[in-house]
Amino acid sequence: MTMTTRSRIAAFGSAGALVVAGAVCGAAIGGGTGQILALVLIGVGLVAATSLIFLEVGLSEDRERAREQKRAKRRTISRKDRPKLARSRGHRRRIR
Repeated sequence: MTMTTRSRIAAFGSAGALVVAGAVCGAAIGGGTGQILALVLIGVGLVAATSLIFLEVGLSEDRERAREQKRAKRRTISRKDRPKLARSRGHRRRIR
């Protein structure tokens, strides 16, 4: 799963807009209704922003893991291409 820059901006922007809308509703609407509306909107916005941050961390870890697998695959391919030394199997070095 990848996120484009446009979708990242839209997601974080929506979370920020919810926080701002909650603050505006809390200030504009009086009484308990304004407070509850502000609490809900700000809470949802902050939870969404936190979730998006964790998603970004997970996606960056996935990208790094894919890079490591690609490097490891390249290393194994390059090892297979190297010429092998011509040694007889019967020859063993004796340790004294």
